[in-house]
Amino acid sequence: MTLQDPFEFPQRTRAPDQPLLTVENLTKRYGPRIGCADVSFELYPGEVLGIVGESGSGKSTLLSCLAGHHCPDLGRISYDGRDVLAMSETDRRRLSRTDWAYVHQNPRDGLRMGVSAGGNVGERLMAVGARHYGQIRGRAVDWLGRVEIAADRIDDRPSAFSGGMQQRLQIARNLVTSPRLVFMDEPTGGLDVSVQARLLDLLRGLVRDLGLSVVIVTHDLAVVRLLAHRLMVMKGGRVVEQGLTDQVLDDPQHAYTQLLVSSVLQV
Repeated sequence: MTLQDPFEFPQRTRAPDQPLLTVENLTKRYGPRIGCADVSFELYPGEVLGIVGESGSGKSTLLSCLAGHHCPDLGRISYDGRDVLAMSETDRRRLSRTDWAYVHQNPRDGLRMGVSAGGNVGERLMAVGARHYGQIRGRAVDWLGRVEIAADRIDDRPSAFSGGMQQRLQIARNLVTSPRLVFMDEPTGGLDVSVQARLLDLLRGLVRDLGLSVVIVTHDLAVVRLLAHRLMVMKGGRVVEQGLTDQVLDDPQHAYTQLLVSSVLQV
């Protein structure tokens, strides 16, 4: 895709009463083991969906299938009215560079560690057609500022950054092209409490200001309470409860959700 102005991205809108992402009966198995089974939900523009559960519950498998990292065995994924699983590999790659973004738990998995901070952000712009070096660098400085990284660190490599700064850089790299849908896998995992709090505050502001739709997987119920409009609880690869986040956390109906909320299970 080539853009005359690389920073004026096409306005891609969908009626707020129409789901942006529709998932139907998604199933992934690893031999006899269930990764996830019969998962269905809808995600609307500007909505954040949290997915929680203990280790092995299937939440990460589900996220990987949604983002195209794994191919499900059964089910359907529809994005903006298009059947994602029926797309060509080229179209899926283009989607992951433009409309979609993926924030890894370990920022090193989402960054090029041998490339400068500005280069990491600029690469995403170049992938959608930007070619003017000065404009790319200016945009990178702008986004580093948005994620609270000083402009004079633009030529530093990610290896010179703390874990929290690496995660903020990964977020800048992913959001610079104005995606509509962002997948987040434990974005605050491995960070100390004070860094987590700053990152969550940053994420909440970006999601609100950019109108992002987000699917976030986490083991931390405080994260979903702060960020997510709706919540899905998974156990053994299946969704056992879902609903508005406050409703599920304040009045859990399923016994497993009640255990999670009461912190009896180590998630």
